[in-house]
Amino acid sequence: MAEQQIGIANEAATATAVGEGASVGDFIALLKPRVMSLVVFSGFAGLYVAPGHIHPVIAAVAVLCIAVAAGASGAINMWYDRDIDAVMSRTRGRPIPRGVVTPEQALTFGLVLSLFSVMLMDIAVNTTAAALLAFTIFFYVVVYTIWLKRSTPQNIVIGGAAGAFPPMIGWAAVTGDVSLASIGLFLIIFMWTPPHFWALSLYREGDYAKAGVPMMPVVAGQRSTKLQMLVYTLILCPLTLLPVTFGVAGWVYGAVSVALNLGFVGHAIRVLKSDDLRYAKRMFGFSLIYLFAHFAVLCIDRAPGLLELVR
Repeated sequence: MAEQQIGIANEAATATAVGEGASVGDFIALLKPRVMSLVVFSGFAGLYVAPGHIHPVIAAVAVLCIAVAAGASGAINMWYDRDIDAVMSRTRGRPIPRGVVTPEQALTFGLVLSLFSVMLMDIAVNTTAAALLAFTIFFYVVVYTIWLKRSTPQNIVIGGAAGAFPPMIGWAAVTGDVSLASIGLFLIIFMWTPPHFWALSLYREGDYAKAGVPMMPVVAGQRSTKLQMLVYTLILCPLTLLPVTFGVAGWVYGAVSVALNLGFVGHAIRVLKSDDLRYAKRMFGFSLIYLFAHFAVLCIDRAPGLLELVR
């Protein structure tokens, strides 16, 4: 039944997606700007706290490349997922299901931006950062979108790595290498992704079931998903202190991180104990604040380094 619904929605979307009247705003929407903003900020944080010096212009180019690559990945994701996007209420308002941008336009747009971002990063910054950027695009598009998303409830667990690479890319833009400290930043986002996204999938379970996407609540049930959310949250907590361990951050970051972790664990416990899905929605909202605050305080904790960055 789900396959028939997807097929019908896909045919309707293809029939109407003539690409006429597309605005600049429609192409910006293909870039998933809300998702991009967090990706860009974490990439900037990785660049900012990395040891060494980088010219402000080169730093700006590196952040721009991360932003463009994230948007390009989003556009290709929308091209591939246009059938399920047309079925899900959360995504049916995207440009392709609405028929204002054709699938071919979205794919071309994404591929061109992908090549541009990687080439510019290689020419203007360094090859290590460019290689990581290219791998991130590949991982999100091929490993997550095409392979994992429709085949396993572990899609977010493994596929979440794509969103965790930006701090490593920012770090590599300055240092030209990958270090344990940058891997620590990667691990924070990697372990944050499952409880963050499963909180969303709990109150959007019907959408995923209708589209035939095997998200954890659809396959394993809500109780199992809630337990796993708590487990991942508890594993995440000590990982957020890795920047302190590796000397990237100090006591200010450590203190704020402990407070944020207590709040995140509290949300996970509330979600586990209650059948009211509004708690899952609150945890999802808090998870965004949680990650943003960690990387914001990480930069604030190293604020004196700003003088060295702009010399």
